Amino acid sequence: MVAMKTHSRSSGLETPFEFEQRAPESPFVQTLWRTVSEKAGTFTSRAVSHCELVVTRVRGHTSLAVRGPETRATVVDCPEDAEIFGVQFKLGSFMPFLPNPYLVDRHATLPNATSGSFWLNDSAWSTPTFEDVDLFVERLVRRGQLRFEPVVGDVLEDEHLESPLSTRSLQRRFVQATGVTHRTVRQIERARAAATLLERGISIADVVQTLNFSDQPHLTKTLRHLIGQTPARLFAHPLEMSF
Repeated sequence: MVAMKTHSRSSGLETPFEFEQRAPESPFVQTLWRTVSEKAGTFTSRAVSHCELVVTRVRGHTSLAVRGPETRATVVDCPEDAEIFGVQFKLGSFMPFLPNPYLVDRHATLPNATSGSFWLNDSAWSTPTFEDVDLFVERLVRRGQLRFEPVVGDVLEDEHLESPLSTRSLQRRFVQATGVTHRTVRQIERARAAATLLERGISIADVVQTLNFSDQPHLTKTLRHLIGQTPARLFAHPLEMSF
């Protein structure tokens, strides 16, 4: 398990949060993370192409939300003394009862059934913990509540891959599974990669060249929209990590 101080929506907060990450057991999941907020405030949530399940506990009350892809940076409120953990799903994973296109730039709160359970597609499910969330994900998959669209990886690896499906069909299946187009995914991932390089102390000029931005103004415009910060600010506040 890795303990980090970082800046992210699970990895992009404007105010550093101490949080833990661990590798998932499920091939449907990108990463598992958790954090504790010591005081109330706001943070900048970066654009992200993945969707995720977030469990928040505040003063004995538990809430669950499924967050969709975010196509812009947004300011988010964070409550005081909140224990939060998240399941960031691998790109291409989706919940049929909550289609990713419906969740773009929004989230869905799952209603509580009892103090220790919640409603999921007309069934009561026990609220997962960070320790047993792998079993929860496995149960989702087994009961058909979490699926994976393999076309997503194929399209991202090669825009012009050979397939019996038409280009339009591939694009439609990609958007149905992710909620966004493959071009939007690439734009978000390039912006996040640029932010990471700048936080590691790579110069703005080198980031422009390495990631094929047309020039510094292009990089600045992209990061303001998708990351919520300028390249200069990211470069001036390097990422701190402790393992």
